[in-house]
Amino acid sequence: MSNSRYPEEFKIEAVKQVTERGLPIAEVAARLGMSTHSLCAWVKRYSKPQEQRAQEDDQQAELRRLRAELKRVTEERDILKKGRRVLCQGVRLKYAFINQLSVDYSVRRLCLTLKVHASGYYAWRAEPKSARALDDQRLLGLIKHAWLESGCVYGYRKIYDDLRELGEPCGRNRVGRLMRQHSLRSQTGYRRRPGRYGGKPPVASPNHLERRFNVTEPNKVWVTDITYIRTYEGWLFLAVVLDLFSRQVIGWSMKPQMTSDLAIDALMMAVWRRKPKQEVMIHSDQGSQFSSGDWQSFLKANNLLGSMSRRGNCHDNAVAESFFQLLKRERIKRRIYSTRQGARADVFDYIEMFYNPKRRHGFNNQLSPVEFEKRYFQRLESV
Repeated sequence: MSNSRYPEEFKIEAVKQVTERGLPIAEVAARLGMSTHSLCAWVKRYSKPQEQRAQEDDQQAELRRLRAELKRVTEERDILKKGRRVLCQGVRLKYAFINQLSVDYSVRRLCLTLKVHASGYYAWRAEPKSARALDDQRLLGLIKHAWLESGCVYGYRKIYDDLRELGEPCGRNRVGRLMRQHSLRSQTGYRRRPGRYGGKPPVASPNHLERRFNVTEPNKVWVTDITYIRTYEGWLFLAVVLDLFSRQVIGWSMKPQMTSDLAIDALMMAVWRRKPKQEVMIHSDQGSQFSSGDWQSFLKANNLLGSMSRRGNCHDNAVAESFFQLLKRERIKRRIYSTRQGARADVFDYIEMFYNPKRRHGFNNQLSPVEFEKRYFQRLESV
């Protein structure tokens, strides 16, 4: 028998065995077949005057009522917050939302909050699913797989392109609807902090590029820039070189100090990978790493034509800035790096394992940079 089922009279007589007869609590509890903890609680309660007990009972009842009310209000607030998209939708969409949240909240509370009848919800759930609903479930599995493979950064347009490439006959709006219903969103939004600009560099090349970012062949124009990555060990600086033709990262370097060697090593990787046979324009900003004597000497030795943005105008090097924005939005801002080595490994994974070979790029007709160049050379061979 549980403690809550003992009658009041039984509790009072049990307490008297301790308070009036002076028997030990352990002995009385053993004889009555109950726990000493429960008997101690009864002694503490029934040793008080009846008026005080009644007052405490009223206080406990009020406290239970307030807790239940707080729980109800909190649940309704959370349900309305999560279901704001379905409040003005059809009743079947509300039923689907209730079914999704029924693990966390009671069906009765969900139905009252969304102003639908629980009997209608249960009748809807008992109905056999339509062929369209079953196909939506199958398609949702493919969408989640593609979204996770992108590192949870793709929106419905790129997910749609992935599904079409797999031969899946589906509409773009259908993919968007399923992603919205299950809170699968693209990673968007990264506000760059305003900076300040120093004095005039000792060497400033002319702006040969002049924002002509549409290039018709590879190894004609490269762009380069430097950014920083925060770790618990300190800053890690990243320099990259991109080919404007495909937006592919063809050279990169990471070091704990932002020196001219950082930029030169990234450019050296690009030259080693591409081995250009004609003169290549390399565009940068007017940072000290790109105006150093070592940088200028490297350009001359490797048949590279230097080009620099106007002072303080980041739009002149928009492609490199755009890549850094993608990198930080889709990877760096989603991580906390304990060490520089951890950050280095993660950035390598993003550039070489995801961005270059897999990430769809709007400039490349939704093809990855590697695939875009591959098809370009295939067209040349077929001519």
